[in-house]
Amino acid sequence: QVQLVESGGGSVQSGGSLKLSCAAFGYIYSSYCVAWFRQAPGKEREGVAAIDSVGRTTYADSVKGRFTISQDNAKNTLYLQMNSLKPEDTAMYYCAAVFSDIVVASLDPYSYNYWGQGTQVTVSS
Repeated sequence: QVQLVESGGGSVQSGGSLKLSCAAFGYIYSSYCVAWFRQAPGKEREGVAAIDSVGRTTYADSVKGRFTISQDNAKNTLYLQMNSLKPEDTAMYYCAAVFSDIVVASLDPYSYNYWGQGTQVTVSS
């Protein structure tokens, strides 16, 4: 069993930056895909960025050039650096993981079977 714990959310003004972290606890298999998702009130959960165990990345069009996903394998930690934040980035952010060599940097939430509890990001104009 794997537990994911997010941190780093908060409130920031438009144009500001935040860095989210997601620590993984438990047995981590060598083949995996991890990702960040977000969900705003009344909206569906959407994929933000994903990275797999060989370093391939995928970004949603809405965050390309502003967000960067990275990982520290020694610390079993996933990061999301968010720059030039906009009010429309306001949402609960979740990290997710799947241990598979089939899933490749996917932004499909149905590809993932481990989820964190979420961390709130609020961007004011």
